[in-house]
Amino acid sequence: MTGTVAYLTKRFPRLSETFILDEILGLEASGVPLRVYALRHPGETLVQPDVNLVASPVTYLHPPGPWRVRVGAALSTAAAHGLLLLRSPRRYLAVAVYIARKRRHLSTVRHFVEAGRLARHLERANTQHLHAAFAHGPASVAHFVHLLTGLPFSFAAHAKDLYLSAPDLLGRKVAAAEFVLACSDSAAGALRQIAGPHADKVLLARHGVDTGRFVPAAPAGGPDPAALRVLAVGRLVDKKGYPVLVAALAALHASGRQVSCRIVGAGPRRPELEALVAEMGLGQAVRFLGARTHQEVATAYRQADVFVQSSVVLPDGDRDGTPNALLEAMASAVPVVASAVAGIPEVVPPDCGLLVPPGDAAALAAALERLAQDPPLRRRLGQAARTHVEAHLDRLVCARRLAPLFGAAPPPAPAAPLAGAPR
Repeated sequence: MTGTVAYLTKRFPRLSETFILDEILGLEASGVPLRVYALRHPGETLVQPDVNLVASPVTYLHPPGPWRVRVGAALSTAAAHGLLLLRSPRRYLAVAVYIARKRRHLSTVRHFVEAGRLARHLERANTQHLHAAFAHGPASVAHFVHLLTGLPFSFAAHAKDLYLSAPDLLGRKVAAAEFVLACSDSAAGALRQIAGPHADKVLLARHGVDTGRFVPAAPAGGPDPAALRVLAVGRLVDKKGYPVLVAALAALHASGRQVSCRIVGAGPRRPELEALVAEMGLGQAVRFLGARTHQEVATAYRQADVFVQSSVVLPDGDRDGTPNALLEAMASAVPVVASAVAGIPEVVPPDCGLLVPPGDAAALAAALERLAQDPPLRRRLGQAARTHVEAHLDRLVCARRLAPLFGAAPPPAPAAPLAGAPR
């Protein structure tokens, strides 16, 4: 391999997108010569410490800084587009005509402008392949880079970027891409239906987690705590289904079951959820901890009896893909109760956790009551979940399956082929 692989995401590093960080670290550890690009800086004050382990520098297409930096970036972008036009006027004008006829949206124009700037960066870095981490904005930019330069590209699809994207646009991206990665069979099936004759380009590539960081707690020496300790981790947004969890906790409380719950994550729904907790009389039982780092969340898993993933499908179709927090809990040997939504049933076999219908607070409460009454079942489920994640969903295991797609040497350890990939 003589060139680098460009990895393009929307914002990096984002605290809530730990699967992106894990994938970058896994690919670098697997020998992929990676360079990371992001459309924008996330502007978050809390950053995962493991970001410091990323070998590649991060290049921002919209660099943060004073107005002089932004003006310089704009001038550089204009020069990059001028060079593309001079080099290949027919190709450049064909892309402009395509935008005028098919995608007359402000966001499309913005992605086209960003693609010109990125194309210049990629040329200087001797890039052999461009991979976009999401199917919406980053994949649109990657698609335009391909149309402008001919550089091969691929992209990944997860949740919102898949289910809320225009199917016709997604179909064009799949047709032009070398391959497309989907994090679950559910997502892969949706993409293949859209892709039509190009369905064979869609490959299953599950997220992986750091099984060295997320580890089981030491065996408890004393009796089980009187109150069932429930943990939920994720952004405070509608598709996470937190009102369902609160309703289930209220039902348990009303039945006399002692239960406490900690919710880790930040998001726009926090005021409403806090009001709901107060309304349900759970103010002493439920605590909102806000955003936390990997290290802090790992400690929280080890202090929990049960992890809950109460995801729901929203009216517009948005839903979770495979929540990373669910895999982290399983790696920590915490028994899980999760909604049967999208890719969740695929990573929670029957012996590794309990699945309930999405939006069903009564079923969630019944599952929690069952686990509260049966500590040995909790231990069996947690141990089986840890074994399952170690074997199939470890960060490096998943990255080794991806590495050959990006031109890296085959993995030294045997790894199952990607579903849909040539055998």
